[in-house]
Amino acid sequence: MKFEFLSPQNVKPSGWLLRQLEAQASGLNGNLDVVWKDVRDSKWIGGTEEGWERLPYFLDGFIPLAYLLDDKDKKARARRYVNFILEGQQESGRFCPKGEEDKANDDIWSQFLILKVLTVYADCAKDKRVEEAVYKGLRFLHGYIQYTPPYNWAQARWFEALIPLLWMLRRRPEEWMYTLARRLKTHGLDYEDAIPTWEKKEPVWTYDTHVVNISMALKSEALFLEVFKGKNTRLAERMLEALKRVHGTAYGHFTGDECLSGNSPSQGSELCGVVEAMYSYEWLTALTGEAKWAESLQDLAFNGLPATVSEDTWTHQYVQQVNQIACTTIEPSPFPTNGPQANMFGLEPHFGCCTANFGQGWPKFALSAYMKKRGGFVCLAPVPCTVKSSGTTLTCESEYPFRNKFSFTADKDTSVTLLIPAWAEISCKEGSVKNGWLTFSLSAGEKVALEYRTAPRFESRPEGRVCLKYGALLFSLPIPYQKRAIEYVKDGVERKFPYCDYDILPTGEWKYAFAGDTGAIEECEYTLPFSRENPPLKIKAKFYPVEWECKTPFVCSPNAGDKKTGNVVELEMQPYGTTYLRMTEMKKIDGSND
Repeated sequence: MKFEFLSPQNVKPSGWLLRQLEAQASGLNGNLDVVWKDVRDSKWIGGTEEGWERLPYFLDGFIPLAYLLDDKDKKARARRYVNFILEGQQESGRFCPKGEEDKANDDIWSQFLILKVLTVYADCAKDKRVEEAVYKGLRFLHGYIQYTPPYNWAQARWFEALIPLLWMLRRRPEEWMYTLARRLKTHGLDYEDAIPTWEKKEPVWTYDTHVVNISMALKSEALFLEVFKGKNTRLAERMLEALKRVHGTAYGHFTGDECLSGNSPSQGSELCGVVEAMYSYEWLTALTGEAKWAESLQDLAFNGLPATVSEDTWTHQYVQQVNQIACTTIEPSPFPTNGPQANMFGLEPHFGCCTANFGQGWPKFALSAYMKKRGGFVCLAPVPCTVKSSGTTLTCESEYPFRNKFSFTADKDTSVTLLIPAWAEISCKEGSVKNGWLTFSLSAGEKVALEYRTAPRFESRPEGRVCLKYGALLFSLPIPYQKRAIEYVKDGVERKFPYCDYDILPTGEWKYAFAGDTGAIEECEYTLPFSRENPPLKIKAKFYPVEWECKTPFVCSPNAGDKKTGNVVELEMQPYGTTYLRMTEMKKIDGSND
């Protein structure tokens, strides 16, 4: 690895990042084991409900959240759930809460996932029991796949098992572990062969076009090369190039509702795909040391993730749209492999995997924003935080990405390697820039103030559309809305305030085109960083009202309007992640004759 992850005990978020984690702890992820039976009554912990991926998914975010906040209650709950899991491990090493007679777990994806979660817990809690349990679990996989090759989800996500395998190789390497890694790859889905299928834009459900599988797979080659040194074919780059070209979004991700669905801004992107791509970019940065992966991580952390979770984190969408003019039941569904309620905010819109899984996004980002390397620290994103490594404490005072000025101090002499995004200019006394990273020395007690110098910029999108960015943030034109709570019971699960479903319908106009350059940037007072009503930043811009068709109720056509229906108006844009309803990709019309 080029960079190393810091121990969770040595990461202390502050400022807006701490408030975001506290909001998550007070919201759905912090209470899911109380309000949702698929976690509360999971077969993993002796209940009668789902005993496959949902409790492990929940713990994957809940555990690091509990330890980052040093929350005694949540740490105790995490330990109780892990105790159940450890006590349920069979002599063979298998984790099988449903019992051997339940063949649903023959798709051993849940084994990969629970092993990964246990390593997260071990790193957070320093629980010495976990190492032996993970060792036995990996031994089980080694024997099992010799005769029963992975299939379905396990075949599509074979590389996820490399994460606990790498964790074990650093502790007690044995020759059979390398055989396991090779067998996983041999029997796993080959995403290089899948790339040509992505060009076809076929709206059908398949494992090799499934957006979450692909988001996970971005790190597959890099993980395998960490086990076996060999030729790097740049698979992640080639995958992402094809994905962005054919299915790309303005905020740097790719569509998938639930499978790849083209580059129209009215198609959706699944929340699970966003948080799993973030996790891939965290690993890719650590494994390769390449700045572009850290920049991709910022794109999703500051735009894609907050846009699809409510500011209080009690509700989320299954899929978000770049141009989103309503969040409601839409029939016929505009999402080829999702239902008509997939873009609603609620407890479990369309399907519950994102309900369980979205909680990993912010805690893992907080644990990855700063890494370490020999002689100092690496900063993937200068967010407010204090971190420790090798007896040295580094503090970043910052409101980034909402403000582009920030500073570093340390209690001992050290070095800092800071990401320089492609959109930024920066200067630093006695610092050197190489391959997108600025490295500078920091003396004990010294304060180094820095700024990413930048200006608002338009970026081209397909079919003549453009979008507006400023720094790391994508901006949208918010659409006035009315929000209506919908409380009901479905399959024995309550939806009630604050985790009920919501209809969010437009109450104002949305048919606009950009009319020229942007105006003033306003820095606003804020508490929650992704507040819809009180965003931390606004940009004034000029627009023309235009004609714009709807291809189905509440879904605007990807053919952006460019025929004026009125005079130019000045309106305020705000960060994409601070909007429910929004227009983001629009035409830009020359107004020189007006």
